[in-house]
Amino acid sequence: MALIWGLTWLPMKVASEVVPPIFLAAMRFLLAGPCFLAVALAQGLSLRSNQFGRIAAASLLITTGCYSFLFWGVARAPSGLSAIVNLSLMPIFLVIIGRLYGQEPITKRRVAAIGLGVLGLVLLFSGRTGAAQDGAGSVLGLVAVAIGTVSYAWGSVISRPLTLSMPPLVLAFWQSLIGGLALVPVSLIIEGYDPAHFAGLTDGRAIFGLVALVLGGSLIAFWIYLGLVRDWGAFRAGLYAFVSPIIAVAVGVAYAREPFGWAEAAGMGIMLAATALSLSERKPMNTNPVRVGSKDLRGRVQK
Repeated sequence: MALIWGLTWLPMKVASEVVPPIFLAAMRFLLAGPCFLAVALAQGLSLRSNQFGRIAAASLLITTGCYSFLFWGVARAPSGLSAIVNLSLMPIFLVIIGRLYGQEPITKRRVAAIGLGVLGLVLLFSGRTGAAQDGAGSVLGLVAVAIGTVSYAWGSVISRPLTLSMPPLVLAFWQSLIGGLALVPVSLIIEGYDPAHFAGLTDGRAIFGLVALVLGGSLIAFWIYLGLVRDWGAFRAGLYAFVSPIIAVAVGVAYAREPFGWAEAAGMGIMLAATALSLSERKPMNTNPVRVGSKDLRGRVQK
């Protein structure tokens, strides 16, 4: 999962060169939805749920809200730096929002890891003058990536009770379908309607990007992610964020000639220290079991 999501940043950037980014996001999830549906039907899984309100809310956060900002931001900022901002902030927001929902404890070790992560981010921003020299677009792009990260983390936390009551594959289908449909009006409002957008989908760069995003980023990695949210909780599932940035930066530097200097290197070193601190912590006990309706799911979480 971490490998795939680290590799999809560059295809997303390449595809955004020929089609608008939010339109690209909508096409990604509208194509991923039928793929999830086909696999779910092949496995004989039921698509029914009595929690459609929570499914819709999680879909709008984890898909529509996140990728509206994320794809727009990545199109305006270096993909390697965008990956670092998104993935290093992810565990921070996951543990904070998870604590608000009673799913994640905030331990001293996690606080220390978050402090290191914030320090790394401050260093990354203060040492990278290229974003300011490139204009306000790069700075706004990074801000948009951060907002998208908050939305994704929030959607992940409220998705956990859903993963405990329905197969993650079915949830992935609903989140792709609902979130993708909701991205359509967002694209029309922000990017407008132009037949050239659809013509751009036949460009080799768009095809390359959509294949990587749909088959790798969605059908494989997102399915795995929801399963880990169910089994580990949102914070531990989000630890992929400490691995994927290294992959994304390496790809960006090697193939897109994106800048990489002492500030990025120092920031990554600090993030690796935060990684070690987080991974050395024993799994905390679930003191506030997740509930779906009136059913206590403590036993299922521990199992």
